[in-house]
Amino acid sequence: MSRMVPASQPYPASIEAALDKIMPPGVEPLYLFRVLARDERLFSRFFGASLLDHGQLSLREREIVILRVCANNRSEYEWGVHVSFFAERAGLGAEQVTATLVPDSAHAAWTPRDQLLVRLCDELQHGTTVSDALWSELSALWSEEARLELLMLVSFYRLVSTLTNTLQMPLEAYAARFPT
Repeated sequence: MSRMVPASQPYPASIEAALDKIMPPGVEPLYLFRVLARDERLFSRFFGASLLDHGQLSLREREIVILRVCANNRSEYEWGVHVSFFAERAGLGAEQVTATLVPDSAHAAWTPRDQLLVRLCDELQHGTTVSDALWSELSALWSEEARLELLMLVSFYRLVSTLTNTLQMPLEAYAARFPT
């Protein structure tokens, strides 16, 4: 049972417009979005920080980071939503999706480039900085702007994981589940 009841329709016009832009037709807004819709200011700040647009990273890179952060934080809610909506479009197969849950960043499912993303998520899971060695490796492959986006993406999905876990949000019916 969730610790917070979501807002119900009708939503304020600004919230309704934002939900219409992000949710596929006929799909009820995510429970997380409906909880945030309780407060128009918080809703707009959350959506203002969203990194789901076309940025410095490929869809694949973005989703590897999001899935790993959610897996590290045991946010089955957000992990499952991203697996269901984005994994296939990002070119992530079942082995790679499962590998997001495995502690080994050198898992056979990952390319050397993917492994750097996983290592970044893992290092930031245990602290708020990245080692010089990893930063150097990241610098060789991603621009400064892309590295900044990676840091923001890890941090944002740590926030999302905190919200979904602490509020004990019910899993979306269509979302993937952690393997048993």
